[in-house]
Amino acid sequence: MAMETHLRVVFFLVNVVVLGVSGAGGETAVGDPGMRRDGLRVAFEAWNFCNEVGQEAPGMGSPRAADCFDLSSSFLKHQVSEADNKLGVGQPFPGLAPGAINNTDLYAMQKELYLGSLCQVEDTPNPWQFWMVMLKNGNYDTTSGLCPRNGKKAPPFSPGRFPCFGKGCMNQPMLYHQQTKLSDGGIMRGSFNGTYDLGSDIGSGLDGISFYEVVWEKTVSNGSWVFSHKLKTSKKYPWLMLYLRADATTGFSGGYHYDTRGMLKILPESPNFKVKVTLDVKQGGGPKSQFYLIDIGSCWKNNGAPCDGDVLTDITRYSEMIINPETPAWCSPTNLGNCPPYHVTPNNTKIYRNDTANFPYGAYHYYCAPENAQFLEKPVSTCDPYSNPQAQELVQLLPHPIWADYGYPTKQGDGWVGDARTWELDVGGLASRLYFYQDPGTPPARRIWRSIDMGTEIFVSDKDEVAEWTISDFDVTFT
Repeated sequence: MAMETHLRVVFFLVNVVVLGVSGAGGETAVGDPGMRRDGLRVAFEAWNFCNEVGQEAPGMGSPRAADCFDLSSSFLKHQVSEADNKLGVGQPFPGLAPGAINNTDLYAMQKELYLGSLCQVEDTPNPWQFWMVMLKNGNYDTTSGLCPRNGKKAPPFSPGRFPCFGKGCMNQPMLYHQQTKLSDGGIMRGSFNGTYDLGSDIGSGLDGISFYEVVWEKTVSNGSWVFSHKLKTSKKYPWLMLYLRADATTGFSGGYHYDTRGMLKILPESPNFKVKVTLDVKQGGGPKSQFYLIDIGSCWKNNGAPCDGDVLTDITRYSEMIINPETPAWCSPTNLGNCPPYHVTPNNTKIYRNDTANFPYGAYHYYCAPENAQFLEKPVSTCDPYSNPQAQELVQLLPHPIWADYGYPTKQGDGWVGDARTWELDVGGLASRLYFYQDPGTPPARRIWRSIDMGTEIFVSDKDEVAEWTISDFDVTFT
């Protein structure tokens, strides 16, 4: 308990320091702008349903890994060894707190910090660590009592609300790492891949099993790294998520209550930042694939104060643009509870959701409010209280003409399979106008975004589905 209290104080102080940093116009927020640096920094993290670890997969160590290297003349100088990547509970490493060595959740958090120390690039004044590949399993064993409800420890309850094949369904994946190598043609290439189906051999085929893979490739001194992603669900694992994230380099990232490491050396704040990225969707992942062209995450309390690590009062806030044309608008004139209370136009005009002649219902897939908010406007949908360590709020968007001023997709099919393009999105401008709940009469929260990511959440598929896509040229700049 004493260590947890100390960590919360440290994280709060880090948040305060980082939030004081702002970017000048045209300056980049990421350590590797445009993904053009030959010396790559990339890491891997896997989570269970409530963004914890729970239990390590046999022989895999803690589900954190990194591939970080510098290019020196004609060879790659790696900063992280495979022994580092295989570290698991019970094994010491520099900086590991004694209270974490046998705690799978705290061990993974501190292993990320350790890998970050090996990978860190000492830019002045803002060092940075790595791009983050995030993998998450949506299974939840409701009889386990493993996930808190809005941050409070919750008792077991009846199965059925979430997918789970039985005891062990929240397991961590097998992780295989192909360390980046340099070929004679000047091509650098490496990957992470694996499966949640313990005991399966992915080399014998993928029929009936889950699979994930991220391959990165670049020609020396030329162009961007291209990150190629593949995600496959199975009957046992129908709800899987795979994202490439730019996270905060210190303090919290979106969805976590632990200190993290990442690529955002300066935290972007609405309204003054844009995101540039090239996305090529090869396979969509089926009708349940909530494919995010952009997903931004942060954390502030319902009274507008910044988060400080108290999971009972911290609230994760997300905004996500879903580009799968098979994703419907759950927000409608007959389902106002799935809509935010109002929409704000680019000229700052409010349109309330009961204004059926003017509210852009088709622009919103779903809005849900934090379950612990005390002054919610009815009707309202509340967010799943178990899948984050604290309560959460979601604003999920769909392509619509109303987003044209921000450079976002304006019609179904934009950016989807067969429509690869480079996007320049006014993420900060749009995020400044989205509705997020706040207690009445409290000072407006600073909308400082601690994670920006892209990828898909295949949301409880009823058959095996495959999504494939590439990401390159990723940058975040201040305007």
